[in-house]
Amino acid sequence: MTRTCLASILPAAATALLLFASGAGAITHGVPDGNGHPEVGALLAQQAFSDGTWTECSGTLIAANVFLTAAHCDEGVTRVAVTFDSSYAYPTGTTYWGTWHADPSYNKSQSNPQDLAVVVLDHPVQGVTPALLPPAGSLSGLSKNQQFTSVGYGAQAVTNGRGGKTYHYSDMRYVAVGTLNAVTPSWLRVSENPATGNGGTCYADSGGPNFLGAGPSETTVVAGTTIGGDTTCRSTNVDYRLDAPSARAFLGRYVTLP
Repeated sequence: MTRTCLASILPAAATALLLFASGAGAITHGVPDGNGHPEVGALLAQQAFSDGTWTECSGTLIAANVFLTAAHCDEGVTRVAVTFDSSYAYPTGTTYWGTWHADPSYNKSQSNPQDLAVVVLDHPVQGVTPALLPPAGSLSGLSKNQQFTSVGYGAQAVTNGRGGKTYHYSDMRYVAVGTLNAVTPSWLRVSENPATGNGGTCYADSGGPNFLGAGPSETTVVAGTTIGGDTTCRSTNVDYRLDAPSARAFLGRYVTLP
C-alpha cells in the first residue's frame, strides 16, 4: 500500500508532523513486531484512507486504561479509538474507545513542545502489561552508544515521485533499533541511519515508544515518544524525553509516576 503525502493536502496532525516534526512516523529498516510489544498500539483516524486503513499515529499503554501518544496527532475530537492488533485490518480489527486529553501547554517550540497526549480508555485493556515510565532525570547521563528500540505502525519506506514523497505502508506494528546521537533537556536524538546499522521512525510513528535498550538489554521503560525526524526517514529519530519535568507534570495527572 502507498500514500502520497503533500503538506498542502494533509490533515492538521499530519501537517504538523511534516512541518514541525519533519516527518516522523513509521518504522524504517526494521522487522514486523508480531507479538513482541503488545502494549504498543495505534491511534485510529476518524475516516479511513482510500486503501481502507485507519492507523494514523502510534502510542503505548502506560496504565490499564491510559494510552500515551503525541498531542500533534489531535484530530479536533474528544472521542477516539485505538487498536493493539499487530496487524490492523479495517473494519474487522479490535478497537478500544476513549477520551482524548492533550497537554494544555502543547506548543510548537523546538526547545520544549510539551507534545504529549493520552487517551483515557473507557475500559481497561485485558491481558496486556503496561509499559513503564522512566524516573525523573534518569536519562541525562546516557552513554553515546546507548541503544533504543522503536516500535510503531505506518510506512516502512519512502520514495520520491512527481507528486512528492510516497510513504509505503503495511499497516503492521514494526520494530527497529537505533543508537543515541545526543541528549538535550527535552530531546533524545537517535540515529536511524541504515548505513550505520540503525533503523528508526517515519511518518505515522508519532507518539510511539522508544524503549530503553535493545536485544537482550531491552527494557519495558519508554524513554521517549517519537515526535520528529527527517522527511526521508534515514537520519535522526527525535524523541520527547519522558523523564523531563514538563512531561512528568502532565503524565502525573493520569498515572502514578516512578
